[in-house]
Amino acid sequence: MPTYAYACTQCGHRFDAVQSFSDDALTACPECGGQLRKQYGSIGVTFNGGGFYRTDSRASSGGGESTATSSKAETGSSSATTSA
Repeated sequence: MPTYAYACTQCGHRFDAVQSFSDDALTACPECGGQLRKQYGSIGVTFNGGGFYRTDSRASSGGGESTATSSKAETGSSSATTSA
């Protein structure tokens, strides 16, 4: 379950709450009863290494030929569309 950060708009109390996606957001501060605001920060996910680009999963032999063939096919179909 995800952890959400909240901050009170009246007293400034900050805390984290573990909630399900289907749970409603918290609205009352546990310290003073004031209005809460959900805090948004940077995510803790970093994508390192290969496999995140279209060309990373292709084999080095023949990868350039299939790309050239597909771009020729796309160019041919677009020129046929513009002339029709």
